[in-house]
Amino acid sequence: MALINKEFFRTATAIAGLALGVGLVSPAAAASPDGVALIRERCLSCHTEQAGADAKFSRISGQRKSPEGWQMTLNRMQHHRGLQLSADEKRVLIKHLADRQGLAPEEAAPWRYLLEQDVNRVESLDPAYTQMCARCHSGARFALQRRSEEEWRLLIHFHMGQHPTLELHAMSRDRPWMQLALNETAPQLAKDFPLVSEAWQNWQKAAKPDLGGSWRVIGYVPGKGEFDARMKATPAAADHFAVTLDGRYLDGSPMRGEGTATVYTGYEWRAALTVDGVRMRQVLAASADGQSMAGRQFGRDARSVGGELRAVRESDTANVIAVLPAHLRSGARATLTVIGSRLDGELSLGEGVRIVEVVSRSPERIVVLAEAAGAPGLRDVKVGAAAGPGLLAVYDRIARIEVSPADALARIGGTEGDPAAQMEKVPVVFRAVGYAAGPDGKPGTEDDLRLGHVPVQWAIEPANEAAEKEKDHLFAGAIDAHGVFTPGDAAPNPKRHMSANNVGMLKVVATADDGAGAAVRADANLLVAVPDFVRRVLD
Repeated sequence: MALINKEFFRTATAIAGLALGVGLVSPAAAASPDGVALIRERCLSCHTEQAGADAKFSRISGQRKSPEGWQMTLNRMQHHRGLQLSADEKRVLIKHLADRQGLAPEEAAPWRYLLEQDVNRVESLDPAYTQMCARCHSGARFALQRRSEEEWRLLIHFHMGQHPTLELHAMSRDRPWMQLALNETAPQLAKDFPLVSEAWQNWQKAAKPDLGGSWRVIGYVPGKGEFDARMKATPAAADHFAVTLDGRYLDGSPMRGEGTATVYTGYEWRAALTVDGVRMRQVLAASADGQSMAGRQFGRDARSVGGELRAVRESDTANVIAVLPAHLRSGARATLTVIGSRLDGELSLGEGVRIVEVVSRSPERIVVLAEAAGAPGLRDVKVGAAAGPGLLAVYDRIARIEVSPADALARIGGTEGDPAAQMEKVPVVFRAVGYAAGPDGKPGTEDDLRLGHVPVQWAIEPANEAAEKEKDHLFAGAIDAHGVFTPGDAAPNPKRHMSANNVGMLKVVATADDGAGAAVRADANLLVAVPDFVRRVLD
């Protein structure tokens, strides 16, 4: 298993570059050659076109990748092989390659966390991949590619050419690494991640949904909380949209955003927005019917600061999308916000839940003061004929909480001096999910009732005896009331033992009120490491 936050400095998987970060095609791009013509014009000095009428090219046609994977390939070709491409031409090529040699939705689904930059994950991989591949980069890095067996072998040779000391690493020099890689790992990769697959063939034949139109969006912004908004995607060119966001945070404060989006491979939504003055990115996957999208929205300049995002297409019929918060304690009163579209008709929050007062109401948002009674369980929320099954959890007490991410990596940075030379800090956003004990009355069993995100008090503690001795919790950083951990400054600290820097090993502690006067606690592991000294290529 490997904590894949190391992907921040091992590979350049960010989508924040020019190629994917800008959705609209400029007039220059619209007039530029198509993808095949660009390959023939710019790439055949190294690659060769294969015989036949299918426009296949050596090496290029033997691979399938995500849009980010093709962006990384073109970055490498530009910076290491002298490929000349304008920004518009680069966008055209990425679109061409991702559409024709991309990944089917089910192929990308298990590994989407890397595309969404949700990289504080501990991966569980086949031991062969852990030792041969994941000691340098995440499993998702190669699992988001598809190649023929020959291409996997050529990739191994490329690794040796690009990184000639590879065989001298630990777990390489004490065994015949090259022979194992070519004779065992490459065939296994070709079997697990093949170039030709039924899923890809079926997706190529499937009708692709039009993702333009109006969407109801539910999301989370660290430090500001949950929000709901209407997102409008106005077509500007094929698979390119002008995007606006107009909504409110849960506390009622407004949210505004605008930008552009591009759809790759028929379902991969990539948007670049400015939301309340902050540049942000959206990485979403659309459902096969085009009625919903899900993924993550995060900062353009701080990809670790973000949150989940869900979008549901607006239609002529009413729908109930969410209730925030998604839980209500039996015997207590709380303010709930029902979110959807065309919310006309009588509101019901389910059996035993009484609406004390309607605070405000619109076709998209109903705010009520509610009181719960009855047995714990999920309640269906209805507005007229529209229903949201199981959207509200009624509970007696919080039996346990879980902190997410359970294992995380932050990085110190922001030293004084030349601003251009500063290494940015990498913060971590923590959230807590609450659970009530299920019918068996025992927390931590399969019948536990998930309550959704619950309010907690945040704190940090030293992770172990060594960390306590070094007082890591006093120097490595701080966590705010919203669960955002900001690491300390880089450079030697004269207040520390031997003027050490501000790295450290911490526990992030969340404490919740169980609703009956007792405290429920959970913690997560946090390593605060040195700055990310490898600058990623973003153009």
